[in-house]
Amino acid sequence: MSRSRLLTRPALALLAAAIVSALPGLAAAQNLQELVEAARSYDATFRAAQAAAQSAEFRSAQADALTRPTAALSASAGTSVTDASRAPNTIQATTLQGGVNGRYPLFNRSNAASQAQARKALELSKAELDAAGQDLIIRVSQAYFDVLTAENALGAVRANKTFITEQLASAKRNFEVGTATITDTREAQARFDLASAQEIAADNDLRTKRVALDQLVGRSNVAPRPLVVPVELPGPVPADAELWVTAGDQNHPAIRRARVGLDVATLETEKARAAEKPTLDAVASVSGSNGRGGLEALNRSTGTNTVASLGLQFNMPLFTGGATQNRIKETLALEDQSRNQLDGARRGVALGTRQAFFGLQSVLAQVKALEAAEASSKLALESTQLGYRVGVRVNLDVLNAQSQLVTTQRDLAKARYDVLLATLRLRQASGQLGTADVESVNRLLAR
Repeated sequence: MSRSRLLTRPALALLAAAIVSALPGLAAAQNLQELVEAARSYDATFRAAQAAAQSAEFRSAQADALTRPTAALSASAGTSVTDASRAPNTIQATTLQGGVNGRYPLFNRSNAASQAQARKALELSKAELDAAGQDLIIRVSQAYFDVLTAENALGAVRANKTFITEQLASAKRNFEVGTATITDTREAQARFDLASAQEIAADNDLRTKRVALDQLVGRSNVAPRPLVVPVELPGPVPADAELWVTAGDQNHPAIRRARVGLDVATLETEKARAAEKPTLDAVASVSGSNGRGGLEALNRSTGTNTVASLGLQFNMPLFTGGATQNRIKETLALEDQSRNQLDGARRGVALGTRQAFFGLQSVLAQVKALEAAEASSKLALESTQLGYRVGVRVNLDVLNAQSQLVTTQRDLAKARYDVLLATLRLRQASGQLGTADVESVNRLLAR
């Protein structure tokens, strides 16, 4: 009877191990959405992208100044000393000069292209910030589910070790009373030693994963909320990979960056062509000077002179030694380069989206297969235990059946987290990943 009671405890041991491993983090557990928000204000990579996007706004404002009037103030003062041989004293002259110069561009094709480029650069910075935000969600989600997977792995190892400990004690008692051979004891001891080594490795892996998550979100002792089971994991919607590819072509930051890059290259060609065009500026200046002293009038003021001018300044390039023509050819080649980069970005996004779509379908199928395997493993363990009690199975068979069940449960838990992560990666691959997607995953986690 004692053997029977000991051999029917594996399910209880597994449940107890899972509960014990979850208890320390229940009070301070945090969900995925909370940690993503924490990382937004802490992660250095994302904050650098935010600063770059902010700087692009000021860079665009600088380009607007190209079509606005400018003014500059200039002033100078000088003193000259002359040793006049015919004068009884040294002659000293002081001059003060000042002026204001203004310029207002009336026609300049290069300035218009530079302004358009600055606006495109602002679009580029927004696309890069979107890409950084999506990358942050994936990095936090990966670290989050890595911790949960490591916790499940450690719980599975400990549950298996608990069961092996009971099997080892049972084998020793049976050997002492003469109902089992020393082989059962040695097999159980070998499994126990292996489980101890696996527990050490799993515990270290969990510590490493927790440190990575803490560093990413800027918090200490983060306890992620686990997935609620049983759960119905959602599949990809729409269920057509080509619809995801189409969405990626419209929304993906990499394609948006490449499009902007092509536009900037086209505008650079316009700037190069503008070097052959004339420019027209309105110019104005007001200057004054004041002098005192000199050879003709010692220590007597010579008066103040004021000059004002207003006019138009026309500039027409006639010959640049071939520089302008070669610059145009260079920008045309760079424009062709940008066009090919856009094609490459589209192909890369399409490939990545299809791979992410089929990857999600694969892990969904794995979850269903592992759920069936878990049920089969439970039945197999019960049958093996019954066979051991009636003497048709040996202790090793029971240990193998228990190990198979624990391994299947561990793989199933990991596959479920892989589905959630693959869902987010598919959204990222198509350029649609955002806060709403984090919220939808968050609803599947424990409250």
